[in-house]
Amino acid sequence: MRQWELRAAFARSLSEMYGTEVPAYTTLLRVSAEVNADVLAKRGADAQRLGSIERVTAERHGAIRVGTPTELRQVGQIFAGFGMYPVGFYDLRDASASSVPVVSTAFRPLDADELARNPFRVFTSVLVTDDRRFFDADLQARLETFLGRRELFPARVLALAARAAADGELPDAEAVELLEGATACFALSQEPIDRAWYDELARVSAVAADIGGVSSTHINHLTPRVLDIDELYRRMSDLGITMIDEIQGPPAWDGPDVLLRQTSFRALAEPRRFTDGPGELRVRFGEVEARGIALTAAGRALYDRLLAEVDTRRTTDPRPRAEVATDVWREHLPTTEESLDRQGLGAFTYRAVPGVPRPDSPDIQEWVRVGAVIREPIVYEDFLPRSAAGIFQSNLTDAGTRDDALVGAARDAGWMSDALGREVADPIVRNEELTRASLRALNLEIS
Repeated sequence: MRQWELRAAFARSLSEMYGTEVPAYTTLLRVSAEVNADVLAKRGADAQRLGSIERVTAERHGAIRVGTPTELRQVGQIFAGFGMYPVGFYDLRDASASSVPVVSTAFRPLDADELARNPFRVFTSVLVTDDRRFFDADLQARLETFLGRRELFPARVLALAARAAADGELPDAEAVELLEGATACFALSQEPIDRAWYDELARVSAVAADIGGVSSTHINHLTPRVLDIDELYRRMSDLGITMIDEIQGPPAWDGPDVLLRQTSFRALAEPRRFTDGPGELRVRFGEVEARGIALTAAGRALYDRLLAEVDTRRTTDPRPRAEVATDVWREHLPTTEESLDRQGLGAFTYRAVPGVPRPDSPDIQEWVRVGAVIREPIVYEDFLPRSAAGIFQSNLTDAGTRDDALVGAARDAGWMSDALGREVADPIVRNEELTRASLRALNLEIS
């Protein structure tokens, strides 16, 4: 079984397991499929501008949380077996008003053809146990001792994943073994939880308790992709499912969809076993996403400025945040893909049209204008720290505690690369490489 087939099967296996554990997830999948079918019927081929309906329907991203650099490296080894590699660094500690003491990366395919075959991603967070804003020295020591005693990933699963990564495939029997073993690693544990220990961590952070208060990891959410997230939000609400207060990310507006919009139904109370008797926890939720066009470095800088502008206006404008953001977007963001491209804000590739003469001008925009080249948007395959933190925060029942008078522990992409033992790719640089490759194929270069 080739790596992309392993990856697709892994996504399906996790989805089946998660649907059994969280029945509301199956409702989310059903409503997403209905919305996508309706959008396809209404918009036709334009609905598939950012990916075929087959890809969108199969698309998932999962989210897991681990406690130590060792656990992070091991889970990275497992994902490498499925052709998924770390892309992007996300610091959720400062992106959230609540106590979220984690940094994150996302494991996904890197190559465009691999993404087209199956774009499964897993957003993976790791605790920052030495950040004094959250954990004092005593709690850090006890937490690290607890984490050091557990084993999340069996040696056999790690060995099979390493073989799949090295060979790019596995024999069928071993492929099945890897799929079953890897899926089991992310199932919700039935082992009793020490309530006093869990509650002590939860007073600091519900996220910390979910990671360090239990003996295993698990899927926190498994996210389908939808073509109209506003309609999805309405339909889920109409079914009586409690959604978080807002859709995270860029607002709905009449220009091009860019980056990523996300929302979820609220974390559900699930029965869990505790050492002193039965109880329940709210740690897993049903997220859904809508993906847009990736932005260049200049585009991301503009996006950050627009976020700051929305925050500033909200201090005097009483309207809902989404309405304020829509106004800001209309004032500052180009309203067409062509304008995004011409202003160097959107990420695109270019493909020659056979038989159409090319202008003498080296300007790729002129080639597009006369129909010699087709402009194709690069889909945003990654995440937004503020949006991820917003989803986490919206599903917490308690904000936790943090002491901002203290200095946080340093973490960056370099730290993440060292912890993983492999370089964390920069998504903006990766998209620039795709653009350059498409231009080289046309015998053009960009500075």
